[in-house]
Amino acid sequence: MSKRKARILTAKMGLDCHDTGIVTIANMLRDAGYEVIYLGLHNSVEEIIQAAIDEDVQVIGLSFLSGQHLTQVNKLMESIHQKGEDFKVIIGGVIPKTDIPKLEAMGVRKVFTPGTMVADIDAYISQIV
Repeated sequence: MSKRKARILTAKMGLDCHDTGIVTIANMLRDAGYEVIYLGLHNSVEEIIQAAIDEDVQVIGLSFLSGQHLTQVNKLMESIHQKGEDFKVIIGGVIPKTDIPKLEAMGVRKVFTPGTMVADIDAYISQIV
């Protein structure tokens, strides 16, 4: 009997409205056997955390193109910790390499940059859940 794969919440935060990448990844993760909940565009920290609680997910996946990743992720991680939750947060999108250590210091588990293969994302998620 195979182990059930994780539930993953995916979303875009703030005013970032380029969702082609995250929709593509969400569909590919579904095809790989994950339960994926996509919240869509323009989500607040509160909406993401509440949906993650309501949907009983293990992983929150966010995508950024707008350059707001440091500000938005900092708010999200602070709120997750304040609420005593333990979601595994992964990030994808156009993220400068110099910002990756900053995001990891905030508690982000992994940052995936353009060109990452879905098999690599799948393998990583399987390791952390």
